[in-house]
Amino acid sequence: MLTVYLAVVAATALERLAELVVSARNARWSFARGGVESGRGHFPAMVALHTALLLACVVEVLVADRPFLPWLGWPMLALVVLGQALRWWCIATLGPRWNTRVIVVPGLPLVDRGPYRWFRHPNYVAVVVEGIALPLIHTAWVTALAFTVLNAVLLWRFRIPAEERALRRALAAA
Repeated sequence: MLTVYLAVVAATALERLAELVVSARNARWSFARGGVESGRGHFPAMVALHTALLLACVVEVLVADRPFLPWLGWPMLALVVLGQALRWWCIATLGPRWNTRVIVVPGLPLVDRGPYRWFRHPNYVAVVVEGIALPLIHTAWVTALAFTVLNAVLLWRFRIPAEERALRRALAAA
């Protein structure tokens, strides 16, 4: 099962690279339409944390010889898949407005369809689910716990407030 787990982590890493490609394209689209970037200071920490998650998933499993427990691993794999589906639903719903950075195009209305009908920040639901579930596929509980705590601090202290401020400024200007 270790080989399958390593393949899942590698596939997640490739998915992150695909996100960066989409994000770069969407950033160009936003800036061409007067998009304004906010919250740039926390972005390197986000990149480092998400990279560390992938690395720690592998390192903890190999170094601590974490077992695969089917009763835990299979449901966690299902959650990872559902988290990815939610993430790409968010990306598809926002279209060129989706980005890994906080870039808001003034004058555009808030998106209120897709998962945004029910959640203000559905992409972060996907991130939280993945941060818990991906390591727990192979019982890397230290990684799951550390990422969850650090991600919560990053999201609630820096990222979500930066997005909310940027959206308020854009809506006030409109």
